[in-house]
Amino acid sequence: MKVKRTASHWGSYIASTGLQNLFLAPDTPDTNPSQIGKGWVSAMQDTDLRIKRPAIRKGWLDGDQGANRCGDEYVETSWEEASKLVADELQRVKTSYGNQAIYGGSYGWASAGRFHHAQSQLKRFLNCFGGYTSSRNTYSHAAAEVLLPHIVGMSNKLFQDNMTSWPLIAEHCELLLAFGGISTNTAQIASSGTSIHEVGYWLNAATARGMEVVNISPQKSDMSSIKSTQWLSIRPGTDTALMLALAYEILQSNAQDESFLSRYTSGWPQLRAYIAGEVDGIAKTPEWAADICAVSSDKIYTLGKKFIGKRVMIALNWGVQRADHGEQPIWMGLALASMLGQIGQPGTGFGFGYGSTTPVGRPAQLIPWPSLPQGNNPVKDFIPVSHITKMLENPGGHYKFAGRNHIYPDIRLVYWVGGNPFHHQQDLSRLERAWTKPDTVIVHDHSWTATARRADIIFPSSCALERNDIMMNRRDPALIYMSKLMEPCGEALSDHQIFKHIARHLGFADSFTDNKSEKDWLRWLWLQSKNIADSAGFTLPDFDDFVATGKFETPDAYETRVQMRDFINNPVGAALNTQSGKIMLYSEAIAAMDLSNCPGHPTWLTPIEWLGCAKPDQLHLISGQPHARLHSQLDNGCEAQSLKIKGREPCVLHPETASRFGIRDGDIIKIFNQRGACLSGVTLTDQIRQDCIALTTGAWFDPQNIDGEQIEVHGNPNVLTLDKGTSDLAQGSTAHTTLVKIQKWVGKLPELTISKPPKITPMI
Repeated sequence: MKVKRTASHWGSYIASTGLQNLFLAPDTPDTNPSQIGKGWVSAMQDTDLRIKRPAIRKGWLDGDQGANRCGDEYVETSWEEASKLVADELQRVKTSYGNQAIYGGSYGWASAGRFHHAQSQLKRFLNCFGGYTSSRNTYSHAAAEVLLPHIVGMSNKLFQDNMTSWPLIAEHCELLLAFGGISTNTAQIASSGTSIHEVGYWLNAATARGMEVVNISPQKSDMSSIKSTQWLSIRPGTDTALMLALAYEILQSNAQDESFLSRYTSGWPQLRAYIAGEVDGIAKTPEWAADICAVSSDKIYTLGKKFIGKRVMIALNWGVQRADHGEQPIWMGLALASMLGQIGQPGTGFGFGYGSTTPVGRPAQLIPWPSLPQGNNPVKDFIPVSHITKMLENPGGHYKFAGRNHIYPDIRLVYWVGGNPFHHQQDLSRLERAWTKPDTVIVHDHSWTATARRADIIFPSSCALERNDIMMNRRDPALIYMSKLMEPCGEALSDHQIFKHIARHLGFADSFTDNKSEKDWLRWLWLQSKNIADSAGFTLPDFDDFVATGKFETPDAYETRVQMRDFINNPVGAALNTQSGKIMLYSEAIAAMDLSNCPGHPTWLTPIEWLGCAKPDQLHLISGQPHARLHSQLDNGCEAQSLKIKGREPCVLHPETASRFGIRDGDIIKIFNQRGACLSGVTLTDQIRQDCIALTTGAWFDPQNIDGEQIEVHGNPNVLTLDKGTSDLAQGSTAHTTLVKIQKWVGKLPELTISKPPKITPMI
């Protein structure tokens, strides 16, 4: 009997159908399934917000040159007309301005399937067309992506793949310092899909054995699943200062491992001199850090003493580096672990990203499963991924990235597939203004998201439940056949089919499809997978058998790793790919860049916005990931909707803070700063600092003019966040460097427009 399964970034499921609806049950052996999945079907069956036919913005047809792009009506049209219009527009831009005038935007989270991976489909199509301006790195961990090759000689991907495994932490670690916590929200997800969720299991196993956990975060809830956790309530953005003070205490106790530092690191003398105050005259003492971090010096002394004689893991959440000077806590965390001399040992050392997605530290064999070939992009122009606003604002403008000077291209056409920049990007009002500048914006989406409503030509794409695919994640022990479980809504097609339509008009349909149908491509992926499995020492079933069962579990998949173990065992023969061949505590290459915002060794640098310079009525905004959706996906689903307060995204305040502003639980408040304002419903808890407010990301962007003021009425924090790079090194996003004010909303509560489709003229 054929078992119908599917998979997503938040889990894998067995499908069944009742009298009315499709039902998805978490697949075994997932004993801790994600809450996100409960809202999947309802979001995809929201026919009011599903895009049913190709549509063209009325103002674009009238030649408004983008002026009304962010609030216009649409006219439905046929697939033939829409695909011909897009083909003609692509050809016009290419002929007049060159392929570098096309920006291909996608963020890769549209589907866990390897074939219907929207980013891969977009890149393949645009490469067949002659290329496009691309983006580098991610919103998630851009600071690490640029810094880690300098200091450990590994890409972020390689570093994440080789993270010390959870079972070894559970068995050997005695003290886990979790900077930014280990969040149950982000531990639900994986970028290529997941069949299990085990972060909580391993944490509980470790603490049951006696491992001590210190959650260093503005929110106690960042380690809510571990009740015995000590909470060190630090000011946001001051982790580097605390690490420096802990390093100072290790020095004062003469507890640093000089043998390790001499043999395995370079640059220790320079960093030591900075910690001791020999460079700037300021010793990085607990008293010094106490004023910065708003943590008493006694608590810092006490924490510093905990290191002595303990087996320690220094762990950083990805969110810690999404802040001004986000490179510094990564670098200093590695330095702190190096001082303890426990890198390369089971269960100790330095970790980056535990719980930030569920597979980090997973004890599973890594298998390089295949993906859709994307071809080569001959266009060399690119931007850091979070620089889209700056690119659109400043064609021909200069910026620094990774030690080099770059120029923003002049973008005439934006093609966006599988993503929502009006969720990911900071300072959305600024993006909205810049979004009107290109000649044309083309978008594929399954629903009327904020980005879809800002397209000139919008194609309805099918969702993952409406097509067949295969989940393949090199960090997951299972392969899942994702069966089609629903018929596509309206005239929706897969991204591959949409690109095929357009490619036919441009004359390269055969090269884009490689003369394969979608089913042929799935069989091709499986054939490549069989070859990879044979090399790994096991055999995959025939494709039809795999389709019938819906799942293949890799035999002997259990495998543990220790970060940098080979280097520690053989520092000469397995030297790191850095300037010195060692861990770089001081980088001559970075120092030579002469960047005021990223010196040659870990340094405390004052953030551009922080509580240390805040006015009495300002709070620090924490905008982490939500619990009931992934980014902005499924915001219209039943789970995300059930948490709303009067239809608004909930924020979190300390009861004392709320009382100071005359606010009660369940009230609607306006959160605002010089960049923008949004409305949010209040929930109260004592698990957050009194000088902070937390508002999760992903509420669908809904800006409205209320009595002459532009207010986002749904609760999207990215109207408030600062669009500034972490530094001229990495240019990562700085969403967690944001100060805001709050006040109780006493006016009439505006209706949401994002919960209804835009005005559409049906095709006759």
